[in-house]
Amino acid sequence: MSKVEASEAPAVSCCIPVAAAPLEAERAADMAKMFKALGDSVRLRLLSMIASATDDGEVCVCDLTDPFDLSAPTISYHLKILREAGLVTSDRRGTWVYYSLQRNNLSMLSDVLAVPGVLTTTPCS
Repeated sequence: MSKVEASEAPAVSCCIPVAAAPLEAERAADMAKMFKALGDSVRLRLLSMIASATDDGEVCVCDLTDPFDLSAPTISYHLKILREAGLVTSDRRGTWVYYSLQRNNLSMLSDVLAVPGVLTTTPCS
């Protein structure tokens, strides 16, 4: 196949984007709150740490404070922002609070970022 024929061939994508329609105003406003919460590097790291939980998908707040050079109240504030944005849930057990992902909301964020023509990190087979 010549270079001209190759460039005229239609691009075939094996990965179909999930987002098929533009967002409605109310849903866009809700999602903007989630993206805004992720606009802070501490909150992004916290979310990543919670997402990396291996056993039961929960992380104790006691395990989220040590990696940061921040006070416990500051970490709690950032976790509160993530919780209010709908990105994580919390469960108080005695003196400790355990955090887990709100997977359905994170899935919505992922869907809106699935833009046609943008390569994913996972190669198509």
